[in-house]
Amino acid sequence: MAPKRPQAPQPPGNTGAPRDRSGGSALEHAGNGVKFLGVSVLSGLLLAGLALPAVGAIGLTAKDTAESFDSVSDDFKTPPLTQATQIFDAKGGLIAKVYERDRTVIPADQMSPFMRYAQVDIEDARFYEHGAVDLKGILRAVSKNAESGTTSQGASTLTQQYVKNVNVEKAGDDQAAVLEAQRKTLGRKIQELKVAIKLEEELSKDQILTNYLNITFYGHQAYGVEAASQRYFSKSNKDLTVAEAATLAGMVQNPSSFDPVRYPENTVKRRNVVIDKMLENKHITPDQAKEAKAAPLGLKYKDPQNGCITAKAGMGFFCDYVRHVVKQDPAFGKSADERKKVWNTGGLNIYTTLDPDKQTAAQNAVTSKVNVTDQVSAAATMMEPGTGKILAMAQTRPYGLDPNKNQTVVNLNVDAAMGGGNGFQTGSTFKPILAAAALESGMSNTQSFPSENKIEYPQMSTCSGTWKNTDRPKVTVKNEQENEVGPYQLKEAMARSINTYFVQMEQQVGLCAMKQMANKLGITQSAKGDAFQEVPSMVLGTLELSPLTMANVYATFAARGKYCTPVAINKITTVDGKDIAVPQAQCSQAFSDQTADSLNAVLLNVTEKGTAAALTMDDGRKIAGKTGTTDEKKAAWFNGYTPSLATAVWLGGPAGGVKMKNINIGGKHFDDVFGATGPGPIWALAMNQALKGTPLEPIQTASIPDPQPVTPPGATTAPADPNAAQPPAGNPPPPQQPQQGGTTGLPGGLPGGLPGGFTFPPGIGGPGNGNGNGRHGGNGNG
Repeated sequence: MAPKRPQAPQPPGNTGAPRDRSGGSALEHAGNGVKFLGVSVLSGLLLAGLALPAVGAIGLTAKDTAESFDSVSDDFKTPPLTQATQIFDAKGGLIAKVYERDRTVIPADQMSPFMRYAQVDIEDARFYEHGAVDLKGILRAVSKNAESGTTSQGASTLTQQYVKNVNVEKAGDDQAAVLEAQRKTLGRKIQELKVAIKLEEELSKDQILTNYLNITFYGHQAYGVEAASQRYFSKSNKDLTVAEAATLAGMVQNPSSFDPVRYPENTVKRRNVVIDKMLENKHITPDQAKEAKAAPLGLKYKDPQNGCITAKAGMGFFCDYVRHVVKQDPAFGKSADERKKVWNTGGLNIYTTLDPDKQTAAQNAVTSKVNVTDQVSAAATMMEPGTGKILAMAQTRPYGLDPNKNQTVVNLNVDAAMGGGNGFQTGSTFKPILAAAALESGMSNTQSFPSENKIEYPQMSTCSGTWKNTDRPKVTVKNEQENEVGPYQLKEAMARSINTYFVQMEQQVGLCAMKQMANKLGITQSAKGDAFQEVPSMVLGTLELSPLTMANVYATFAARGKYCTPVAINKITTVDGKDIAVPQAQCSQAFSDQTADSLNAVLLNVTEKGTAAALTMDDGRKIAGKTGTTDEKKAAWFNGYTPSLATAVWLGGPAGGVKMKNINIGGKHFDDVFGATGPGPIWALAMNQALKGTPLEPIQTASIPDPQPVTPPGATTAPADPNAAQPPAGNPPPPQQPQQGGTTGLPGGLPGGLPGGFTFPPGIGGPGNGNGNGRHGGNGNG
């Protein structure tokens, strides 16, 4: 029987007749019998089969009744049962099992014969002998209830119970609909009975039993016999013994009272009743019955493992991202409700793009370089260039709901709409986007700009007009060190991360061209969902973006300008082997091969002779990338790539606002954190492990001549050429003796102090919280 629910006490009969000690007068006994008839399925049978005109009094019309007899909904013949969905990595390893209801639908031949016998014998022993209604059972129940003065004896057949369970299942998580499906009214009984009658005309008894065994609740979040077998005995249903099958069958009447975990003694007693019924109906021999009753309960219980919180190796955030994809991508339904139904119904095997080896590499890097208890956190996304495939998604703080353990369910790698935060300013890692726009517009890869140490933001064209520096005093931008004075060419300016150079490039190219290039690279809004404004500080990384977005930008650089939308799913099949269409990467050429090769040369120079020269690969392979540090060191980035793998690493306060100055991170003290010193080593560790043993790949570049040394005004000697070979420095750089001209060394041999930044006059722009609160930004350090 279906699980019993508390019933409201029935008011005593008011016949006026004296009561006797047996529980009432003969008239009351007769009243109980009549009362039972009024609510029993017999009433439904009489009304539905013999007295159709009467149904109007209980809210049903003759038309409704006639139509319901003409056909029965497919939902009852093949109910869309909610099942568990399994999410796998790219190599077939299980990431997590997620479900609204833990259920695995199995066919009859995968069920234990003992299970089928036991459930019928204890619930409806005459199931194969009667139709949808068991008249003999009804009369027996009437007699029992009349004798006891109650209505505790039911007469629902297994088919009727199945129909009721389908109605509850169809209600899903709509509590009002669930209560409606469970209402014990005459109208509800008649509706269920009519469906049961028609169902028995269209399905065999074996089919109805199979459906029943797949839908029924067995306690502890287990729906259906397969999930129940795995939950309590850690085995498939087809392998159950007589005793184990009897245990499960006995639970259905009341999963709470006969819970084998909490009440093992009750469960054993109930199990033995089922075994006696199986023997009585000659489905087992006396020896089998004796052996089964003597057997211990023999539980091998496994707690329900549901949701992304159970994912291993830091894969919980990626698991949650997959959930958002299914619920938001139109490939899974035109409306949000349709997509939600796909996810909640489950029964899917989702094969993702996640590479378990690269995931391990990324997770190891963000957790070994940054402690979970640190003020700051790190996040890293890896992507395959030219395909859009997300290969890894890791962050320092674990996936979970306990803030006391520094857990979070906010995926710092992705946009807010996909379960992430509001993103982080990207600093100078945005500069290559402008460079791509400039090169694509025809600008020379040796373009020179005066690049004074400090300038006012100049007037610039936008897509809709002109941006003007109307603030008083006017907003300025400057390089980090006083001796950072041009002219510079692109290759050297990118290596040094010279802010004024890129602002002057921005003026010449125009804000619209840079915005359009950002759009081609997948940047159409901030991580929070806000449209970004065309302002000059955009090139210095004031727009708040996610690591996934930036990883895809650099994956496009690695793929020689081929941009692909991110994808997380390779394939989905249903439990019965049918394929479901999944979102495909939409690819386009964001810029030409010539632009790509020049950009590769420029970004390769950053890692060989620029701000990231201290970052090397163990096997000596070439890497290209860009450092970035925001105003007041509130966020730091290193985004880089090889031809086969692009990785973006962010480091900062999860909620922004943590100034990474005089700070301990991962047990190491930092006076100041830069892109090369904070996220850079995380990136190198992750990439070294991820690419270990893979073929070395050359980065295709254009030939860009090194600029000739220029003597700044007032200087007697030229500064050292950053493109000349220099021994790599430590990380962070050790103090060095002043060179000619009074400068000090940088990582990779750059003279002139630390990479660039820019400043505001008092009250202008302002540093904000490191997440873009200033009017014109506050970023751009290398």
